[in-house]
Amino acid sequence: MTELFETLSMYLEFPFVRYAFLAGTMIALASSLLGVTLVLKRFSYIGDGLSHAAFGAMAVASVLKFSNSTIFVLPVTVLCAILTLCAKENSKIKGDASVAMISVGALAFGYFLMNIFSPPANLSGDVCSTLFGSTLILTLTKADMIFSVEISVFVILFFIFFYNKIFAITFDEDFAFACGTRTKILNVVLASVIATVIVLAMNLVGTLLISALIIFPSVSSMLIFRSFRSVTVASCVFSVFGALVGILVSILTETPVGSTIVMIDIGIFAVCKIISVIRK
Repeated sequence: MTELFETLSMYLEFPFVRYAFLAGTMIALASSLLGVTLVLKRFSYIGDGLSHAAFGAMAVASVLKFSNSTIFVLPVTVLCAILTLCAKENSKIKGDASVAMISVGALAFGYFLMNIFSPPANLSGDVCSTLFGSTLILTLTKADMIFSVEISVFVILFFIFFYNKIFAITFDEDFAFACGTRTKILNVVLASVIATVIVLAMNLVGTLLISALIIFPSVSSMLIFRSFRSVTVASCVFSVFGALVGILVSILTETPVGSTIVMIDIGIFAVCKIISVIRK
C-alpha cells in the first residue's frame, strides 16, 4: 500500500496527470447531469449519433490541419444535434432514422478521409486513439484543460439555472409548453449543450465509449433512487468516482483510459443492480 501511494505521488508531480484528473472530473460531472435527462426522455441513442458525427468532423479537421480541431468539431457537432432534433418532428424522417444516418455516414466519411490523407503508419493509431480515447486525456495541454473546465462549468451552471425547466420537459413536455415554457427553443439549446459535452468527452473515453459515460451513471442511480434530484446527484457521484478511479487505475496499470473508466462504470452498475435486487 505504501508503494502504491508513493507511485501515485510520483505521477501527480507531472502536470499532464493533474490536468487529466481535473479535466476528467469536470467532464464526467457535466456528462452525468445531462445523462439523466437523455435516459428519461429515451434519447440515449443521440449520444452515439453525435459522437460519430464528431469523429467525422475531427477527421476533416485533421485533413485540413487545424491547430485546434475543437474549433471546427464543436460547431459541426452542435449543428448535427440541432438537425437531429428537427428531424425528430419531421413526418418523413423520424428521429431514430436521422440519428442512424448521421451516425453511420459520419463514421464512414471520417474513416474514408483518414485512409486517403493520413500516413499508413499512423492510421491505425490515430483511429484507435480517437475511437477509444486510449491516451487523449493524458496528452492534454494546460490550454486544453482550461477549455474543458470552462465548458464543463458552463454546462453545470446551465443545468442548475434551468433545472426546473429541464425537469418539466423531461417528464411532460406538452404540459411544460402549455404552462408557457418555450420547449422548442429549450430543446435546441439542450441539444447544443449535449453536443458540446460529447465533444469534450471524446478526450476522456473516445468516440465509441461516450454513450457509456453518459448512460451508465444515470441508469445505475435509477436502480437505487427514485426522485429526479436524488438520481441526478447520485449520477454525478457515480460518474466522478468512475472517472477518477478509472484514470488512476489506468495510470498505475498502463491500461487504456477510456476502456478502464467504462469498466469501472460497469462495476458500479453491477453493484447497484445487486442492491436493487436485494431490496426487492
